[in-house]
Amino acid sequence: MTDAALEILDKRLAEALGERYLSYALSTIVSRSLPDVRDGLKPVHRRLLFAMSQLKLDPSTPPKKSARVVGDVIGKFHPHGDQSVYDALVRLAQEFAARYPLVEGQGNFGNIDGDNAAAMRYTEARLTEVAKAMLAGIDEDATDFRPTYDGEGEEPAVLPAAFPNLLANGSAGIAVGMATNIPPHNVGEICGALNLIIERELLPVPEKRRPVTVEELVSWMPGPDFPTGGVLVESRENIIEAYRTGRGAFRTRARWHKEPLAQGTWQVVVTEIPYQVQKSRLVEKIAELLGERKLPLLDDVRDESAEDIRLVLVPKSRNVDPAVMMEQLFRNTDLETRFSMNMNVLDARDGGLVPRVMTLHEVLRAFLDHRQDVLIRRSRHRLGQIDHRLEVLGGYLIAYLNIDEVIRIIREEDEPKQALMARFGLTDVQAEAILNMRLRSLRKLEEFEIRKENEALTKERAVLAGLLEDGHKRWKAISREVADMDKKFGRSTALGERRTEVGDAPAEIEVPVDALIEREPITVFLSEKGWIRAVSKHLSPAEAAEAKYKEGDKEAFVLRVQTTDKLLVFASNGKFYTLAADKLPRGRGFGEPVRLMADLGDAEIVTLLPHVPGQKLVVAASDGRGFQVAADEVVAQTRAGKQILNVGDGSVAALAIPVQEEADTVAVIGNNRKLLVFKLEEIPVLARGKGVALQKYKDASLSDLTVFKLDEGLSWPMGGTGERTRTVAPPELNGWVAYRGTQGKLPPNGFPKNNRFRG
Repeated sequence: MTDAALEILDKRLAEALGERYLSYALSTIVSRSLPDVRDGLKPVHRRLLFAMSQLKLDPSTPPKKSARVVGDVIGKFHPHGDQSVYDALVRLAQEFAARYPLVEGQGNFGNIDGDNAAAMRYTEARLTEVAKAMLAGIDEDATDFRPTYDGEGEEPAVLPAAFPNLLANGSAGIAVGMATNIPPHNVGEICGALNLIIERELLPVPEKRRPVTVEELVSWMPGPDFPTGGVLVESRENIIEAYRTGRGAFRTRARWHKEPLAQGTWQVVVTEIPYQVQKSRLVEKIAELLGERKLPLLDDVRDESAEDIRLVLVPKSRNVDPAVMMEQLFRNTDLETRFSMNMNVLDARDGGLVPRVMTLHEVLRAFLDHRQDVLIRRSRHRLGQIDHRLEVLGGYLIAYLNIDEVIRIIREEDEPKQALMARFGLTDVQAEAILNMRLRSLRKLEEFEIRKENEALTKERAVLAGLLEDGHKRWKAISREVADMDKKFGRSTALGERRTEVGDAPAEIEVPVDALIEREPITVFLSEKGWIRAVSKHLSPAEAAEAKYKEGDKEAFVLRVQTTDKLLVFASNGKFYTLAADKLPRGRGFGEPVRLMADLGDAEIVTLLPHVPGQKLVVAASDGRGFQVAADEVVAQTRAGKQILNVGDGSVAALAIPVQEEADTVAVIGNNRKLLVFKLEEIPVLARGKGVALQKYKDASLSDLTVFKLDEGLSWPMGGTGERTRTVAPPELNGWVAYRGTQGKLPPNGFPKNNRFRG
């Protein structure tokens, strides 16, 4: 190639790349990923159906090898990979994928477990009645044709689509910068919505027309109808909003029932699962959760499916509430899914295809407008055929009336066609038809049949001409088409019967924490250096004392709790952190640092205690300020913890003491060995803050605090072992009772030298 043949463009790289990527994006959007709103098909599906119609694969004819169909598609219409085309063919034939299959397959076309179809050389296919309706009128100039990719043939730009395929079968695709996801619907319900639009918006005279609201459409179309059934549990308000905007989500649950067994036992049987969920993967997920002990109400899962679906869920015991067990499964598995709708389609405008998100009403109206265009084009095509036939029949009648002269001209004239046209005033078409007429047609009976056919065609022509002139008649005809479609594919047929039950939004079932976690006793160890671990069962004090720690580390806290409990970690920065007891490291090792589970920063752990719902805590800082707080208020939802006690400069959080229900008195002591006793009610209940002064200090700080019932007295351990205690009760204790915020006085004789109320 010479330099003269090259065209060199001076362009910035970003601009050149942008132009080329835009071309690629538009090609992907229009030619691959988004369906046409009129027939609901992507190009590959449209080409598959057209190729099968060219192969005469009607529902009444024997099927042909799928490889033959795929070969024709990629050879004539769709220059892409054979496997991708075959995958598209398979999906059109799968009853669990397509609500109204367009292809009838013979052989292994895959299953709901996710197994792939057999190779295309082993399977056979033909069109269904639904596909036949999609192609009705394809040979009658119903739609435009365009050249194929190689220019050697033609393919339809859109199918006539006497079936609302976009809504009936739905569509899914990902393009460049946009996507589409449309759920399948029930054809009988679609027909009701279509007729409502015709009767309210199209048939009446303009001044009497009233727009159909989305609420009225939803009365006919209450929601998607998935091929795998299930129960639609989305609220009506959300469904209306989704159809109003073209975007939304539909929550679907598996259909299940409780099956009684002998001796009062029972099991749950799942008979339908949500759309696009692989049954085998679902069973694997449930079994996996069982192995991880995340489904404590469930004992076993069995797949007893044959042609129908039958998943058996065995409860732990007969006392389990089946609704609670299923709620737990709905939350953790694909027995409940959300289908996100994005009605993004190619809308035919000004001779081009424009991608946009359409509402339900717009999609229905686009289908009706397309049907009117098809009706007009087919009527004109038929009108042309009738005019041609009437012209021919007129020539035949002239020939019968002048049969002898016609025969003479044909026998004697060198140019009989021109002679016939000159002698009888025939058109070129009429003269050609007479010359091509067989001798056996010259019977008298044939003349009678011609006159009869001429009369019938004249009447049909008048009807078609009236149809083309009167829009009211056209919409009446389309209304009859919709009624016929409803009769053929609607809810009165086995194929059209609604599969997905439309239910109400489910009531919120409270699943107790105990139901989510297998409840078992554990003993939790927290070391002074912040290493935490748990061991099974509640260990005795002697057994707990034998626990091993890292070198240089030792015991700080030992708690006997249940796996269903939450543990509260109170740190010196005044924050509470929450740990799930079932998530703590198990085994004979040293555990893990709490700092890996919570963002403690530079703070030190002050205390570890179990969360008791409804209980109150007294929190206090080293400067002697504090307050009461509800234990439910301190539970943190994140690793960052929850700030409860605001500490001042030079002070740190020092205590978090549970308040027993009968307690009415507080005892507080500082490191100056001053003891103060006052009423618990003098400490306010706050959600967060610095609190109030509990005891007044001078060059001292808070050592310990306890709450107790005054009548029972104040107790503390005696000796180093803590096996004996001493209790001081009124009136002896009255000498230390004063108002909150005072200094207090030296404790009674025998009070521990470490200034602690607990050992």
